[in-house]
Amino acid sequence: MRLFYKCKKLDIASGGDPIVVLREQEAENQGIRPGDRVILKWSKNKSVIASVSVSDNKVDFGEVGLFEEIWKKNQIDAEDIVEIMFYSRPESVKAISKKILGKQLNYEEIYSIICDISSGKLGAIETTYYVASSFIKPYTLDELYYVTKAMAECGEKLNLKERVVDKHSIGGIPGNRTTMIVVPIIASLGLPIPKTSSRAITSPSGTADTMEVLAPVELSMEKIKKVIAQTGACMVWGGAINMAPADDIIIKVSKPLSLEPYDKMIISILAKKVAMGVDYLVIDLPYGPTAKVHSKKTAKLIAKKFVAVGKRFNIKIAVEMLEAQEPIGAGIGPALEARDVLRVLQQHKRRPMDLEKKSIYLAGKLLELKGFCPKGQGEKIAGQQLKSLAAWEKMRAIIKAQGGNSKIKADEVALGALNYELHAKKSGRIVAIDNKAIEEVCVNLGAPREKLAGIHMHCRLGDRVAKGQKLYTLYAQNDSRLELGLIAARNNAVVKIK
Repeated sequence: MRLFYKCKKLDIASGGDPIVVLREQEAENQGIRPGDRVILKWSKNKSVIASVSVSDNKVDFGEVGLFEEIWKKNQIDAEDIVEIMFYSRPESVKAISKKILGKQLNYEEIYSIICDISSGKLGAIETTYYVASSFIKPYTLDELYYVTKAMAECGEKLNLKERVVDKHSIGGIPGNRTTMIVVPIIASLGLPIPKTSSRAITSPSGTADTMEVLAPVELSMEKIKKVIAQTGACMVWGGAINMAPADDIIIKVSKPLSLEPYDKMIISILAKKVAMGVDYLVIDLPYGPTAKVHSKKTAKLIAKKFVAVGKRFNIKIAVEMLEAQEPIGAGIGPALEARDVLRVLQQHKRRPMDLEKKSIYLAGKLLELKGFCPKGQGEKIAGQQLKSLAAWEKMRAIIKAQGGNSKIKADEVALGALNYELHAKKSGRIVAIDNKAIEEVCVNLGAPREKLAGIHMHCRLGDRVAKGQKLYTLYAQNDSRLELGLIAARNNAVVKIK
């Protein structure tokens, strides 16, 4: 079929390859996808090959929009008639098709996918197919290395002269905001620990969401470097800078599907570590029946991949696999988690001791991995930094450098929220706490977008409770959200009592 279009000159330049714009629905009807290459022909001997973009407002049906590189160079006038013929699919689309068929990709093919995702040449549909392809056949170690390398190469990098340390949790456990305690502990000892984090994907809060309660996290690379120069650390959202940009695009298409393959998780974490120039990394990998990773067997396989891929980048990695059957800390949701973090750092009498203990453990492991101290001494040193309030002073410096209020007190961050208490309907022992149910209730309350939304747990696994005893409290920013959260709580067995 021969396709003819009326030209429309656009005052836009690509700065590179020629681009034409078609109406989205019209392109779809003709089987033309964003990123496809077409031949634009307007006489027997005049033609150009261009990439296709789509829009619903720049052109009308029957029109083709021409970027300046085309109409200026070729002296094409508005309303001239041109013929468009399909030329080729992008190499990235071919590579995705190959991956879906279960075939192994080389670095050039993987780089084409990541580069086109980063630049926006691949749309949400193609990107979703790419994410889903790792379910069909897991990546080989070579492919994991290639994707991680490509993702880091397609964005900005932070190159510090010093040896950089880092700690990262794979997520999946409500609360568990250990990073925000480990970072100031480590930085207070003079070790550089620049930290970029993602926002929540399927959980009530991520490290970036929680840190944003205390200070801005969307900083430019220039600002990040200043914060690091002042404090030796930072806690920022990686999506605010052009660092592994494909990762945040992939996260967006994964989010509505609650889709996060383990291989994609490994790549997402390590790509940003490579871009940040990390040399030593401790990974918190919790597992449990309602965690992101369900079994120790699976945790071991993931840990093995982390270590193997990290080795290819000369990153020394220690993976800490800890069983998790309940939240870490009492608060779940941005402000409530921030309150827990500050209570630990400020050594508040109501601080959650499980969060403190785990943070000290992970900080100690990182100190030992770096060779800062002999094995067996890390936890003692980390604990001293908390007890002496040296870690809190460092956190204050980080908060101030990032533009927050460094004088904030723990009990101030959750003020202003509406709340509703839920009580035990019978006496007995708590035999289960469902992490997935907690996440569902928190999301209905408005977390993570609404910072005050979430749950504060008043009980722990194994506790004996009496009928009528407080189990947990719902927090929300308005009556409507509180009502939705309450409906979700009544339809989810957050706490099981026998």
